[in-house]
Amino acid sequence: MANIKKIQQAISEEGLSALWLYDELDRLYASGFLTSDGAVLILRNKAYFITDSRYIEAAEEQVKDAEVILCTNENRETDILKRLLSENGISELGAQDGSLSYSEYLRMQEALGVKFVPAQHITKTLREVKERFEVESMTTAQRIAEKAFDHVLGMLSPGMTEKEVAAELEYQMTKNGAEGLAFETICVAGANTSRPHGVPTFSKLKTGDFITMDFGCKINGYCSDMTRTVALGSVSDEMCRVYETVLEAQLAGEKAARAGIIGRDMDKAARDVIERAGYGEYFGHGLGHSVGLLIHEGPNASPRENRPLPAGAVVTCEPGIYMPGKFGVRIEDMLHITENGSENLTKAPKNLIIL
Repeated sequence: MANIKKIQQAISEEGLSALWLYDELDRLYASGFLTSDGAVLILRNKAYFITDSRYIEAAEEQVKDAEVILCTNENRETDILKRLLSENGISELGAQDGSLSYSEYLRMQEALGVKFVPAQHITKTLREVKERFEVESMTTAQRIAEKAFDHVLGMLSPGMTEKEVAAELEYQMTKNGAEGLAFETICVAGANTSRPHGVPTFSKLKTGDFITMDFGCKINGYCSDMTRTVALGSVSDEMCRVYETVLEAQLAGEKAARAGIIGRDMDKAARDVIERAGYGEYFGHGLGHSVGLLIHEGPNASPRENRPLPAGAVVTCEPGIYMPGKFGVRIEDMLHITENGSENLTKAPKNLIIL
């Protein structure tokens, strides 16, 4: 889905005449078409999509609301941009200061012969609020991830390695239609579950282990993200108590989620549960982050987030308790923020599963 018209309205409100999109995902957001290289130049009443011979045929078929222009060795992207800016009388250009290095920023400003105005915030802000197509894409990706999770639950057994479980999750997501992974899959077991972003190893699953799996995939460029912790064979009283505490905190965060809530207040709703249970020192990360074309977008649900969550954002709710040398638990859902609360896009069960 292209968002050029939405961006045109935003640059007009900002008082800009034009915006140059260099960032790959912002080009996708604007045009609905993914390329590894190229540029999108958006003016208030027109737009241009510049690409090379690798993508030109597909771009001409798929890109709407923008004139598609071929760049070559003789007619380079920079030359095309400079010509278009001159033809349209553009002397100040919104540039993506967050996607360019300082040296590139200065070099391109000189090469194009215009004054750059930092404008990364325009697409960053627009991308915080998801349209129906974006939410539907993320929901489809989530269903694929859940199908992979269901499959893996049927095969987890002592002797499998963390790497084998991670590889099976990734294979099942790809097999069932994912266009790519949203991030590197996490699968940790036993004492390794105390590491929130632990890397899968050749360590073998054992009876009595917790197994934490954090994974997701992409559809139309949009990410899903889920985490589940399950037990193999049996759990101790302490393991059960910690799991139930994390689940209570996760449900409290979900209940608090709504448009207008300050990110730190959503975090606090879940964190208070963990602190009252005596595990506050073992919850070191924020409650959640927004998800979209990137797996980590803004705004967040964290102690440092002072902004309100907008209606339309998709935010994770993923409290955890991590006890070094012993075990950890994390439960994560994706929430679509609405005016009156939130819609949980995650349908996988989150009661304690003992295999």
